[in-house]
Amino acid sequence: MDYLSHNIAINLKRIRKAKGMSLDVVAEQTGVSKSMLSNIEKGDANPSIGVLGKIISGLRIELQDLTHPPQKDSYLVDINRISPIKYVEGMYQVWNCFPIADNRVVEIYRIDIEPGGIYESGSHGERTKEYIAMLEGILSVRLEDGVHLVKKEQFFRFESDQPHTYFNEGTSRLSFMSFFVVY
Repeated sequence: MDYLSHNIAINLKRIRKAKGMSLDVVAEQTGVSKSMLSNIEKGDANPSIGVLGKIISGLRIELQDLTHPPQKDSYLVDINRISPIKYVEGMYQVWNCFPIADNRVVEIYRIDIEPGGIYESGSHGERTKEYIAMLEGILSVRLEDGVHLVKKEQFFRFESDQPHTYFNEGTSRLSFMSFFVVY
């Protein structure tokens, strides 16, 4: 089963059950046979665009509700097993632990900055806040209203609709988690 068929199979079954519908009721509302719906949910059928159109129309859902990767109840990220999305040797590394595409509300990064390193970030758009949780070291954050120091085991929040710069004035690597929240 290919990736897209897998997503459709899992999402169709989840949506049907969340709506409290049997295969018979879904078949009646969509005009797609019960056997075809069953085969789709098992991953044994590769539905045509026409069949998908009937399903989304009958269930009153969007196509992406069927095709997006199914959400997992739990998911472990091991920073040592993923590659940084940004890396400048001797300056910084950035890992995207949980992308905004997962839920459209929050995005989580791990950022390490070497001594003397600087990481500049642009605005993240209107209606976004950034939350920082320091793991190691002392972080300097330059915002429009000045420079803020955030130490190990401290937390800091700011409106991230402005350019901002992170820098490490210490003598050892600093590490922090950054959470971007859309509100």
